[in-house]
This record gives sequence, structure tokens and C-alpha cells, in this order.
Amino acid sequence: MEQTYVLEMQNIVKRFGKTLANDNVSLRVKQGEVHALIGENGAGKSTLMNILYGLIKPDSGSIVLQGKPLSLSSSKEAIKNGIGMVHQHFMLAPSLTVAENIVLGHPPTRSNIWKPSKLKKRLDELQSEFNFDVPLNAVTGGLTVGLMQRVEIIKTLYRGAKLIILDEPTAVLTPQEAEELFVSIRRLTKAGNTVIFISHKLKEVMEISDTITVMRAGKVIGTVKKEEVDAEKLAQMMIGRELAGVKRADNAAGDAMLSVQNFKVLGDDGLTAVDDMSFEVRFGEIVGIAGVEGNGQTELSEAILGVRRSREGKLFLSQEEVTNTSVENRLKKGLGFIAQDRVKEGLSLGFSIRDNLILKLRRQKPVSDRGIMHWKNASTLSREMIEAYSIKANSDDETVSSLSGGNMQKVVVARELSTKPKLVIACQPTRGVDIGASEYIRSMLVKLRDEGNAVLLISADLDEIMELSDRILVMFEGKKTGELLSADANERRIGRLMFGRNDEEETA
Repeated sequence: MEQTYVLEMQNIVKRFGKTLANDNVSLRVKQGEVHALIGENGAGKSTLMNILYGLIKPDSGSIVLQGKPLSLSSSKEAIKNGIGMVHQHFMLAPSLTVAENIVLGHPPTRSNIWKPSKLKKRLDELQSEFNFDVPLNAVTGGLTVGLMQRVEIIKTLYRGAKLIILDEPTAVLTPQEAEELFVSIRRLTKAGNTVIFISHKLKEVMEISDTITVMRAGKVIGTVKKEEVDAEKLAQMMIGRELAGVKRADNAAGDAMLSVQNFKVLGDDGLTAVDDMSFEVRFGEIVGIAGVEGNGQTELSEAILGVRRSREGKLFLSQEEVTNTSVENRLKKGLGFIAQDRVKEGLSLGFSIRDNLILKLRRQKPVSDRGIMHWKNASTLSREMIEAYSIKANSDDETVSSLSGGNMQKVVVARELSTKPKLVIACQPTRGVDIGASEYIRSMLVKLRDEGNAVLLISADLDEIMELSDRILVMFEGKKTGELLSADANERRIGRLMFGRNDEEETA
């Protein structure tokens, strides 16, 4: 007997000014399946899901849920109709307990007065049924990212959701946490719930989904069964071409470009964020730092750049101590920095693409000479970078804020690499970037390495760390818990170190 469609979105159209975000998009999702929705940034996925969750009103088109027409004007109406959404950035109040977060915004009615004992019983039932284990009385701000994820899902189930949208649910999870999430997702669908799974990680899409819909440029390219495709085919559908892949030259590493010795760095809260950290990055290699976010990686990168002081330890660039020198001095020594937050830290959003691209070249020839700017030369140089890095823009005079996330990131990468740094610190270089732009950025980092320079890669994307790195360091609670050659690394070994456990293979 053929499964019924729990959801049908038909001919959805949505414009934002001149941008056609959804172009007659139709999506049909079967009852009890995991339906993956994939596509590059700007493909229209988020717009479509925000329409389904009542956050955006479509210009035209229709939604049918459980065989009945549905018109939504708010997320409250979506929840009332059994639609839940777990956003990539969690919507939790860190100062409240888990139980308080779950009932927050869902006040009791006269027919549904809850008591602590009644609430606990219901939440215990949900945890048992779907393989969750969350301390209900714990303050949410002290939980791991994986536990916060579970709280968000329990919250949607508590509100009666039968169709659950998961937006990039594994973006900041360890491999073990992702595996636990997948177990819970399978239990959800086995119980008759339906999951729409949005992800950039094609390996995970192939592992967890039943059906996959691919979007590109606001349109649906195709809907396929998982067994009909592989990850390479999906990537080709997403970007309209085959991926070339990243290839590294077989070269030997040279002397140390960066040497960090017994670093201790404090966080904004005054507590130790980096504790007794020591490592080297040599010329001709990429060293990756893996770890769940919030374990000292940001503070470490800021201390190396010089925007945050180290309380203990020494820092060397090309064997010269720079521990107490300025950011400008470190940049002159050949340091480049790709910030993890391109919007807040990497770009001047009110300025043009050209101004952002030449920011680090404004005191050098041919952009300037003896304090006089040569704007013609600046424009020529910026246009060359736009072409070389495949930045999609009409002109270099456009404000950088008008670009997509992926193209903003290309501007940051182009600017930092244009100075030909001897060492670049790349923090989350492909976060929120689609698969085509990710491939390009990764290839540029590898090119820098192959040319004999050094790269320190800090990323929460374990696939990225394993693909690009020659050596891999793992951080947990501010400390280095292990160091592996890439040839010896696998997800399970790195995952154990990310939890602070000993580096030892698990036996059967």
C-alpha cells in the first residue's frame, strides 16, 4: 500500500524585491519518512521552510497538510497544526532549567493545567520513547551542545509536533552526538512522525534520509530516493557541475612558522579558556584543530593574532618571539587571519567590495604611494580578485552586504590571501558556505600550503579537518587532548578526544 503524503507544498512563489527566492516550488513529503532538503546557500531552502513554519507569507501557492488546505500567518499557527522547527541557532533561555525552557511560550490552558509532577511524567515518557536523556532540572546554559539539541526536539514534541523540521542539526555536534541524534530521528519516524532534514553534509544526508529533494536557484532540481543516488551525484545536482575535489601535493614540511609554547589565555568571563597549550605549525603543512565549539579555539586564535593577551607562555613567528608585540607587527611578519564571523569580524558591511578587498593593501604600491590613494589601481586590483576568486557581483562598487554569505566569505579569503601570508589562521573558513564555494575556499588553502606556506585550520567541521590537515590537534576544555597524523585519524578516534577521553581505539 502506497504511503500517504503528510505534506504537499504546491507552486510556492516568494519574491524579496527583485530576488525570486522560491520559483514555483513544489514539495511532497510522505508520512513517517526522513525527507532531506538540500541545496547551496541562496537555493531557497530556508525561505521554503520559513513559509511552512508560518514565519513568511508566500506570494502564491498552497500548502496541504494531512489532506487539508493550510494557511499560516505565524509560527504559533504552525505549532497548533503539529509543525515544529528546530533552528540551527537554538532558541533556549540559558538561565532557565530544561523543564522551564520546554514549557516556555506554551502556557497552560484551563483544560491543560500542568503541575511539576504531571510535567515530569510527560517529559519522562517522551525521553523514554525517543531515546533522550536530559536532566530536566539542570540549567540549560551549562549543557553541552548535543544536550541542547535534544531539549529543542523534546520541546517540539511536547507541543504536539508530528512534522519536525531540523535545520542543520549536526552543525556543531561531535560524531558520537550525531550518531545519537540519528538514533532518535529513526525512533521519531518509527513512531509515525515525519522529519524534514536540512543539511550541507551529504554523507549524513545519505545515512539518515529516505527521500532527498535538491534545490538550486530557487527551483526544485529533482526529488530522488536515497538508493538511487550517491553523494557525488547529489553534489552535481546541487551546483550544476561535478566537484573537482581537493588534491594536495606530496611535499615535506619545513621549519616551524608558528610555535606556541605553554599558552594560557583567559576568556571574557575571566576564567581560563586555554590551558598550557603547546604546538607548532611548519611551513608546507596544514595543522587542523578539531573540537566542539566553546573549548578555547576562539580565544587561542585571538591570542595568536594579538587581539587577546596571553597570561602565560610564549609565541614565536619564524623563530622570532612576538609574545608581547602588536597585531600590526604580527601581520608584518606574514600572519593572515580569516575570522570565524565574517559579518561581525571579517568585513566592513557598509563599505564596497573594493574597499574590503584592498583593506590590507591600502598602504602599499600600487594601491597607494606616499600616502596618496590611486583608486584606478585599487579598482583594477579588486576586479582581478573578484575574477580570480569567482565572487559573484555586478561591480566592485557594490556594498559588500549585498552579497550572499558564500560570496562574502570569498571576499574575506581573497583579501587575506592576496597579501601572500606565510601563515594564515583560518577559523571556520567554510561555515554557512555552500558546497561549491566550500570547495573553492578549501582548494585555496591547500594551494597556500603546497606553495610552502603554513595554515592553522580551526573548524567544527570534522570532514573538513580530516580532508585538509596534515596533522590534527584536538581541544577539550581549553587543553590539547591529542595529536594525530591525518593518516592515523578517523572520526571515532577524534570524537573520543573531543569528549576529553583517552586516545585509544575501541575494541569490539
